[in-house]
Amino acid sequence: MNKRIRNRVIVILAVAVVAIGLFAGLPPSVAKMRQKIKLGLDLQGGVHLVLQVVTDDAIRAETDNAIETLRQALQADNVVFRQLSRTQNNTFTAVGVDPSKDADVRRILNERFTEWDLVSTQGEVPNTYTMRLKPAQEQAYREQSVDQAMNTIRNRIDQLGVGEVVIQKHGGPGEDEILVQIPALDDPARVKGIMQSTALLELKLVNAGPFPSPEAAAQSLGGVIPANLELLPSVERDINAPAGSTSYYVVERVAAVSGRDLKGAFPSRDENGRPAVSFNLNADGAQKFGRVTESNIGKQLAIVLDGRIQSAPRINGRITDNGIITGGMAGFAPQAAQDLSLVLRSGALPASIKYLDEEVVGPTLGADSIRSGLIAAIVALASVVVFMLFYYRFSGVNATIAMIFNLIILFGAMAYFGAALTLPGIAGVILTIGVGIDSNVLIFERIREELRAGKTAVSAVITSFSRVFITLVDTHLAALISATFLFLFGTGAVKGFAVTLVIGLVSNMFTAVFVSRTLFELELARKERAETISI
Repeated sequence: MNKRIRNRVIVILAVAVVAIGLFAGLPPSVAKMRQKIKLGLDLQGGVHLVLQVVTDDAIRAETDNAIETLRQALQADNVVFRQLSRTQNNTFTAVGVDPSKDADVRRILNERFTEWDLVSTQGEVPNTYTMRLKPAQEQAYREQSVDQAMNTIRNRIDQLGVGEVVIQKHGGPGEDEILVQIPALDDPARVKGIMQSTALLELKLVNAGPFPSPEAAAQSLGGVIPANLELLPSVERDINAPAGSTSYYVVERVAAVSGRDLKGAFPSRDENGRPAVSFNLNADGAQKFGRVTESNIGKQLAIVLDGRIQSAPRINGRITDNGIITGGMAGFAPQAAQDLSLVLRSGALPASIKYLDEEVVGPTLGADSIRSGLIAAIVALASVVVFMLFYYRFSGVNATIAMIFNLIILFGAMAYFGAALTLPGIAGVILTIGVGIDSNVLIFERIREELRAGKTAVSAVITSFSRVFITLVDTHLAALISATFLFLFGTGAVKGFAVTLVIGLVSNMFTAVFVSRTLFELELARKERAETISI
């Protein structure tokens, strides 16, 4: 064996040892650094969800915040106006503004509303200012709401103690969809509820109520609810109302304290011993809460969760940094109290979400998939080995060894990169076997042609590998480009297939060109002046 062949053998053995070590976790001293092959959802069971963030909610919230900011600014400058209202998700108007204050209004808009365009100063009512959110800023708010929703969902799931969760954007840039994959999940319905809950906590002063219907509430205020107030339903029922009915309260539109002021939340009990959720506020929230309760003793304070009043207790004294959320007359279920405290701690979603796709795979189905996939892979491998040995004789042994090396490198690389093996990934493994054998067939047939042309075995092998190399590079490069696009733009099953195929194609170039050629040269080196080869 000459030095060049010996060096090639050393390289092959080194690659094999490294690949086996990555897959099997050897040596033990680097156990913490290794990553075993993980199973995808379709093999170990779990839930696959595609969520859509309703970004229009975030835009509406920004518009409402802008309205309240303008209201306070106009009142601070003693600017009289008739009404401030949202006309579209991204548009609001100030109607009936004092014409003598036009300069002050424009100054306020220019200084404090740089993200908004003044699109009109005309309307059905004179002196109407129409503001619209700038398109670039609107898009930024939409993307920000998706990012915030991802972080909130991740925080909520992390508190459940579920491992190896995949949470990522679904689709291209600017999309409003989120992919969530949770393996080995026992209670998908509970997790879906936790993820979907907006968990927007607000404490609002009650203006009037309760009322049996929205019409009764409006009638008590002269037929129209003022712009600074809003009507909200309550989970508590008036004791004088019939069963199944809903009561309503008129509350201040602007919250005295919101979820942004929340410091913590935890399950507790109300005065009747029923499950409830206690919360405490940060320093800023405690200061605001204390100021509001101190100046409104005797009034009711509505505890609002996701737009529904949980309770409306009467303020008996100054309260600073804590409160309690009850579940109405029936109270919370113990699990519901735990889940509510969890979502409150993780923060409110910036917008509501809805489910576009859901796939649940049970562990039994996953085990069946593994069994079926392994059987398919073993049958494919055995069939290929039998064919290659029958058709190419000793060279079939060469192809089989190269194929085994290919699989060793493939699984070692998957373990190193932490790639998940899915059912389509098993199909990718089978395809990798086929691609590897196809590469060897191209080489072997070329060697046969060179031998028929009268060349010696050594010359035929060298010439064949040299001429087939470019063809192999072209075919593998084309397949790599396709697989890369599948990985970048695919999800779930498609991405699992693409990962396996990419790694398999790269390893196949090494085994088909380097390993296979070295095996031929080893065999020929054993025979002086070899004229032919078993092929």
